[in-house]
Amino acid sequence: MNPLFLGTVRVALAAVVFTLAGNVIAEEDLETKVKALLAKYKEMRAEDPAKAGAQAIKDSGKLARQYPDEPRPWGLYLSAANFAKTPKEKKAIFQEVAAAKSPKLAQLVARAKGELAKLDALGKPVDIQFVSTDGRKVNLAKMKGKVVLIDFWATWCGPCVREIPSVKEAYAKLNPKGFEIVGISLDSDEGKLEKFVKDKEMPWPQYFDGQGWKNKISTKFGIRSIPAMWLVDKKGNLVDMNARSGLEEKVEKLLAE
Repeated sequence: MNPLFLGTVRVALAAVVFTLAGNVIAEEDLETKVKALLAKYKEMRAEDPAKAGAQAIKDSGKLARQYPDEPRPWGLYLSAANFAKTPKEKKAIFQEVAAAKSPKLAQLVARAKGELAKLDALGKPVDIQFVSTDGRKVNLAKMKGKVVLIDFWATWCGPCVREIPSVKEAYAKLNPKGFEIVGISLDSDEGKLEKFVKDKEMPWPQYFDGQGWKNKISTKFGIRSIPAMWLVDKKGNLVDMNARSGLEEKVEKLLAE
């Protein structure tokens, strides 16, 4: 079962606060419908996961439209986008959520807009420029001719730290051939970041603004989980948003183009 979808369901069913008797009835009705949606998804998934995903999109979208001011069904609908079979279908869901007008949905609208930014970034130049923690000026627009890994990470992120040895290995082998790395740190303590980078001997530049998950660059591109590794080709276009898998081989292929 898709953990992201179920996790959103659990959040949707938790901590309901009632203020008026009429709201109690409405909330109980919504909770019943959410539970029914989840039960239907579980039953269908046991028989046909592909159909279950498509049904989850259909049912959560319908429920969201029935409750235009309720974050819970809209959160389910946004998470159900992970079941979309095509980028076009996924984009349509993000666009619908991003267009929601209720102030109660502000966080979900922001998430949807971030996801749209990610989808729209693929195949295009990536506008990232900053002064790194060690004073280097970084501008991806001026790095054409290089293959660049954009590494969204943090020192407190276990999976990020576990990736460092393989990233360093790829860098040591391929940097002389034109491979560069740009780190986007979601840390909040610059001193800790600088010490970590020095101790781990990570020679590439790091962006830091101390905002954690509200990091200016990661927020701009809709980053909601790390590590997130993106690859930019020699033409300066974003070509891969899942560079963790087979990083060295992917970089070698892009360098050969």
